[in-house]
Amino acid sequence: MRIAIVAESFLPLMNGVTHSILRVLEHLQERGDEVMVIAPSTSDTDVSSVEKGAYVHRLPSVPLAGYTNVRVALGGVNRVKRILADFSPDVVHLASPFVLGWRAVQAAHQLGIPTVAIYQTEVPSYAARYGVPFLENWAWNRVDNIHLLATRTLVPSTFALNQLRGRGILRVDMWRRGVDTARFNPAKRSTAWRSSVASDGHRIIGYVGRLAVEKQVEDLAVLADLPNTKLVIVGDGPQRAALEAQLPDAVFTGFLGGDALAEAVAGFDLFVHPGEFETFCQTIQEAMASGVPVVATGRGGPLDLVENSRTGWLYEPGNLSQLRAYVQDLMGDDAKRRAFATAATASVQGRTWPVLSADLVRHYTEVIASFSRENGPTELTSSKGPTS
Repeated sequence: MRIAIVAESFLPLMNGVTHSILRVLEHLQERGDEVMVIAPSTSDTDVSSVEKGAYVHRLPSVPLAGYTNVRVALGGVNRVKRILADFSPDVVHLASPFVLGWRAVQAAHQLGIPTVAIYQTEVPSYAARYGVPFLENWAWNRVDNIHLLATRTLVPSTFALNQLRGRGILRVDMWRRGVDTARFNPAKRSTAWRSSVASDGHRIIGYVGRLAVEKQVEDLAVLADLPNTKLVIVGDGPQRAALEAQLPDAVFTGFLGGDALAEAVAGFDLFVHPGEFETFCQTIQEAMASGVPVVATGRGGPLDLVENSRTGWLYEPGNLSQLRAYVQDLMGDDAKRRAFATAATASVQGRTWPVLSADLVRHYTEVIASFSRENGPTELTSSKGPTS
């Protein structure tokens, strides 16, 4: 089939959205599908116009204030409409739509092309964290309008499913994320790497992710003085300098990818994730596949991934004393931590990207089959309508 993927963010920026798109592109390339990616432009001149067999159409963009490696595409609905009309896809895949995705869902609707929207980022809830809470209602209105217009919305977790259905968005189904269990594997654990970050033999508490306000990495300061432990932060972002000042004894590795990331994650004794706005949290799956138990906040995607008292612990959002207590529980009991680690690895087996990508293609096929190009989606789910 012919598939247009509209990416709110894409290479060279590597994040959860980009990672998912790349794994999907690999699967579609193996199938022999014709794929085009529409994405914001980049200042990086080394970025290829073809990625995993897909042509990448770059739209002019500007950097996001305060987060310069994130770019926002410019232009209106008509520009996206012309691009889609020229390519004539069977389906349009909207990857974490918000700005560019809003234009694309309108363009596809006007052209009579079915859309599959991937709800992956809880953008409205970021507003308060970034000091602009008055934008939250506007942002939710945008999210509502996108997903009400989409032919089908896919969400990665039970929390996200209930969240959207509670807002009157009913054409919603589940599509989880895959994990590369060959790359993220307990066998990648390296004594040499562990010694490089904790030469005194201390237990390693690790975090992997963007160093951005919404990730709440500063909450890990509550763990800084735990005896015989070393906090290791893997990732980069606009908050790095501030976090290095707040966590002076932690090791900051910067961004890691490929085998270096797999080695680091397998080298942790415990994985922690304090962010409250994760619709899924891919790094938790990668830690579990690597044989590392997890302590995470009990909201959003982690609710589906972490089983309390078996693969890790979920703490009440904002309850940092409980976070500390759960970390102490596992760091102080080697036998319990090993049991949790074994259960964590077992829990993610079978969630490979080929399996999940094949499931995504099933969703494509279903919306193409059911979509009427003359009449649009077969039923309306709410009286709300799109706004400019």
